[in-house]
Amino acid sequence: MGHIVPGVSARTVRAETAELDGLPVRWLEAPCDDPPILWVHGVPDSADVWRPFLARAGGIAVDLPGFGASGKPAEWPYGAEGFLAFLERFLDARGVDRVRVVAHDWGSPALLLGERIAAAVAIDVVPLLEGHTWHRFARLWRTRGLGELAMGLTSRRTLRWLGQLSNSHAAEVMTHFDHGTQRAILRLHRGADSAALARLGRRLENLRAPTLIVWGEDDPYLAPEWAARLAEALPGEPRVLRIAGAGHWPWQERPDAIEQICAFLEKTAQSSPQDPA
Repeated sequence: MGHIVPGVSARTVRAETAELDGLPVRWLEAPCDDPPILWVHGVPDSADVWRPFLARAGGIAVDLPGFGASGKPAEWPYGAEGFLAFLERFLDARGVDRVRVVAHDWGSPALLLGERIAAAVAIDVVPLLEGHTWHRFARLWRTRGLGELAMGLTSRRTLRWLGQLSNSHAAEVMTHFDHGTQRAILRLHRGADSAALARLGRRLENLRAPTLIVWGEDDPYLAPEWAARLAEALPGEPRVLRIAGAGHWPWQERPDAIEQICAFLEKTAQSSPQDPA
């Protein structure tokens, strides 16, 4: 997990906590050039999944509600719109107007931040497009009774053998995999209507910043063909990087992807204006 590019000094990563609209929020932060990079995780991760990127390029990685050490209230509106509203409020509270966004999996609502986005990287994201269907674990989570049973049986071993997570990644996930996170995952998927996600995804037409789409060729959850579909849905000419020999977390099997992603972000920081046009 802690891959650092040879010859590049690691940035110090610190953990911060605050309260936002009554919700405890935890995030990781490292020094970063402007505009800052916002790293948004998916399921079942937390901000910790971004530590190698933060050490390399800096930025802010926040635990979404229901995950990591952020609050996990039962009544919170877990879903794409809820996550998007949370990210907007989080950036407002931090006094951040403009960001370079990196989203993975269920972090895809961050791609809808509109004019706030100076550059974007979408890594194996829930596509927010027509035709999306749920992978086998999501279908299980969406089924009452079976979903609760699956959560109760989740362990480091099942994450490794069924979820195809590395041993260190599985251990990291289990650190925060309490009842609150299990409930958040179930509510997130049970409230996620594919047609509604596609309607929300129409706002992708507002993503006019330079964009890199990264996909693992062996992703067992989201077929790599979604990379091209997403590129077609975006304005401009997004770059697509499909990574051979990599799965849903492509930088873990192919650590060189970290440098490629960070190099793209650095290039866009140098070429992008600091304020929206």
